[in-house]
Amino acid sequence: MYFGILIALVPLCIGYLIKFKQKKWLAKINQILSWMVYFILFIMGSELAQLDDLTTNLQHILFYTAIIFVCTFGSNFIFLMLFDLFLPWRTSHTKQSYDSRFKMILESLRVCIALILGFIVGLFPLFIWQYSENIIQVVLVFLLLLIGISLRSNNISLKQILLNKVGIATTLIVIISTFLGGIIAALILHLPLPVGLGMSSGFGWYSLSVILMTKAQGPIIGSATFLNDILRELCAIIVIPTLIGRYKLTALGLCGATSMDFTLPILQKGAGITIVPPAIVQGFLLTLLMPIFMTLFNYGF
Repeated sequence: MYFGILIALVPLCIGYLIKFKQKKWLAKINQILSWMVYFILFIMGSELAQLDDLTTNLQHILFYTAIIFVCTFGSNFIFLMLFDLFLPWRTSHTKQSYDSRFKMILESLRVCIALILGFIVGLFPLFIWQYSENIIQVVLVFLLLLIGISLRSNNISLKQILLNKVGIATTLIVIISTFLGGIIAALILHLPLPVGLGMSSGFGWYSLSVILMTKAQGPIIGSATFLNDILRELCAIIVIPTLIGRYKLTALGLCGATSMDFTLPILQKGAGITIVPPAIVQGFLLTLLMPIFMTLFNYGF
């Protein structure tokens, strides 16, 4: 159950032991991280195309997905935005990598195109798709290794990572607002509250949430949970360029558990290296708590 945590922490720690002083190597690492985001989205699109039972009861799956996503992501957005307005997080990073509105739109279009291309290619019965899970794990390990190197090379201390009040605060807000959205969704869909809470508690960790929810509640609920977590990650990536300038806490919180891995390069690109410690804290805590919450909601009531 906690294999995903080990996958995240081990390469990150190994990377932290490596330090580059030359700026040209750091620039190359940041460039690689940006391209890896698109590759990950491509693989995500291919996995979506091959999802079991996606065509069966598709109308119900999409309806459940729409309701649970609007309720949970919307609740996250409202609570995080209020937090950002009343207690804004000031950082020394003022110059944004996203220089114009056109570049923001282009960045979002690239994200969407990568996902759509992956979905289209995933419809073809290629032998490589049987290794997609292994591919994404290898990419994830490499990505986290580079992030660890980036942390050490930019002199980010372990104390900043492990004892970060910003990361803990956003984690609490994400959990509370997500569960509130899950309760609202359950009432709208006429589902038991534990089911709504279980569907909402993936926090973007789609690879595990689909397994746990499908096993506990069947393919329709499992597929809707998977799509909800996919949408969370995709929408977070799309809105980060727009929000990261003024609403850093909102941009960070919307990433959920993915702030430790998949969405971390985009967060770092927009807000600088200072956002990395709270992002890792949030991602680590949500990754740790996700299987506990989901198991509790499915089997503890």
